Amino acid sequence: MDVLNGERQAVPPLWMMRQAGRYLPEYRAVREKAGGFLDLCFNPEFATEVTLQPIRRFAFDAAIIFSDILVVPYALGRSVRFEVGEGPRLDPLDTPDKIKTLARNGDLTKFAPVYETLRRVRAELAPKIALIGFCGAPWTVATYMVAGQGTPDQAPARMLAYREPQAFSTIIDAIVETSISYLLGQLDAGADALQIFDTWAGVLPPREFVQWSIKPTQRIIEGVRAKAPNAKIIGFPRGASAQLPLYIEQTKVDAVSIDWTAEPSLMRDRVQNKVALQGNLDPLALIAGGAALDRAIDDVLENYAKGRFIFNLGHGILPETPIAHVEQMVARVRGYKG
Repeated sequence: MDVLNGERQAVPPLWMMRQAGRYLPEYRAVREKAGGFLDLCFNPEFATEVTLQPIRRFAFDAAIIFSDILVVPYALGRSVRFEVGEGPRLDPLDTPDKIKTLARNGDLTKFAPVYETLRRVRAELAPKIALIGFCGAPWTVATYMVAGQGTPDQAPARMLAYREPQAFSTIIDAIVETSISYLLGQLDAGADALQIFDTWAGVLPPREFVQWSIKPTQRIIEGVRAKAPNAKIIGFPRGASAQLPLYIEQTKVDAVSIDWTAEPSLMRDRVQNKVALQGNLDPLALIAGGAALDRAIDDVLENYAKGRFIFNLGHGILPETPIAHVEQMVARVRGYKG
């Protein structure tokens, strides 16, 4: 929170995206008990437990609430299910006629279990550990709603946005309004900061990036800060590092998370001089371990730790990651003397 408030820390604070997940045996045990993935997300007892597991094991500086970006389509009345080994499945909204069936406003009562989880986690976390809430950015959420699943380049949503921009805007608008309410509810329930995940921002050309990534995210942040002026928000438009200067100027985020392909001098000179940076260790380096991992960690620290910086991965931790390698990373970051 100090970094988000503009203060550099001598040793960067540290957490990982997807830090509660399948690489942990204790997570897998709870997941098996929970049944379906959404059953786990909407069970406050189980979701609290898995949110806290990586904190107990690694003493990270932040916990991120265990949930999923697709709870927003669920609140908008869409069928959302997770197929084992295949990921999310929704009923596709791929024509204007189908889009007309979409609810304009989400059923906010669907978020009650997430808020209860936040309250429980905050009550158990040490005060010095930040609690992060989140949502998916409208563009990324819409890509799943249009295609009904993830695709290699989210072409179905891109094509719909080109051919039927007005209909596509209807989806975006519903996600924006519901996400504002969802994030405000997370702050009320105990979240200290918020992250907006735009996992598929990098597939958009510059004009469409402004229209479908920047502007909807800007609307969410303005809507949240209209009622919570001091809300601290991290943006993560993955794969769009060259367009980050414009993104931060227009969205007014407090920090941006960057992936491992970001060019360091660009990030330092045109991004980190304006907002805090978060990232950007390659998750594959974390799997590799050994000297390669040490070099990758040192590169990240050398590039960014002299400014406002939160150490993280460039995307989520992968299930096959050895726990010993996470321990190696934590020790090396905490031992930083830059």
